[in-house]
Amino acid sequence: MASTARTPSVPALGNAIGLRERARGALLGLAVGDALGAPAENMKPSDIRAVWGRITGYVTDRPAGTDDTEYAIFSGLLLARHGHALTPAHVEAAWHELIADRAEGPFRGAGFSERGTLENLRRGLTAPISAQHRHAWSDGLAMRAAPCGVFAAGRPDEAARLAAVDGSVSHDGEGIYGGQAVAAGVAAAMAGAPVVAVVASALAVVPDDSWTARSLRRAVTAAHLGERAVRSAVVIGGYPWTDLAPEAVALAFGAYAAADGDFEQAVLTAVNMGRDADTTAAVAGALAGATQGARAIPEPWAAAIGPARGSCLPAMAGHHVLDIADLLAPDGDGERDTAGCAPGETPLRGDEPAPDTFVLVADDTTEAPS
Repeated sequence: MASTARTPSVPALGNAIGLRERARGALLGLAVGDALGAPAENMKPSDIRAVWGRITGYVTDRPAGTDDTEYAIFSGLLLARHGHALTPAHVEAAWHELIADRAEGPFRGAGFSERGTLENLRRGLTAPISAQHRHAWSDGLAMRAAPCGVFAAGRPDEAARLAAVDGSVSHDGEGIYGGQAVAAGVAAAMAGAPVVAVVASALAVVPDDSWTARSLRRAVTAAHLGERAVRSAVVIGGYPWTDLAPEAVALAFGAYAAADGDFEQAVLTAVNMGRDADTTAAVAGALAGATQGARAIPEPWAAAIGPARGSCLPAMAGHHVLDIADLLAPDGDGERDTAGCAPGETPLRGDEPAPDTFVLVADDTTEAPS
């Protein structure tokens, strides 16, 4: 059943926090959340407590983004080149140009959905058939969907459409819905929408009876009770895979809602819930960063984020998320050409760096707190 929710109205662009400040907050927030959450990936909260107590900052000497950050850069560059005219053929060509047809090199950190997609593309399959693999439901699109929301600021429906186009090569079903929810939420946050409208915007673009929508509603309903309740409302006890989109997206939005949009608390809540912690914290960081702007990100966290190392996608080495944010957000006078970059620019290069109220109904919880 298609969603019957109406996308809530969001504020007009040009509010107190500038659009570029929000764009930088969204993408830097994604990278920060990714780097903070990476050490806790696939862990239970009890395991996290046993090792670190509670994670309150970086727990590694050289924090860096993982595949979440590098694929978000990849998607951001695609939007900077093609803008609203983005098609599945464009996405597929970029996967071949910058990933599938290159010598792989140190291709570490890619998830199962990316592996399945690459195998299909290398066999000559095209979209949407290339997305028909065992992990089409993963959070691999959700982790890279924030740039769609940045580019389509204030237009959640358009952000969701662009995310679906991006995901057509690699994801299907719940994997697409997760990416659409993230893109729409970021687009609403980019316009200064309150947390409740950000969540409503995400719910409005996915089917009401989808696993993604049900999980998201449960997470946000439990948010006022804190991270243990959010996790218990969403996570299926004993299920071995942590990268499923309905779970990761719901945990991220639950963390964001529990923190009432506060950047630091949203990201740390996501990190300390474990599971696919780099992705949940990256999504929570993108939402909260768009809500509060880059200035809300603690300086020590922001300063640690440098250009992508290319540890997952060698072609993305040297690109910084702040440069991608500047490509996607309008300049000072609010003007941007239809491709999202300056006339004559084609920044998709892999070999050099680029510069209102709604009611939630609780469902049954599925796992006891750990």
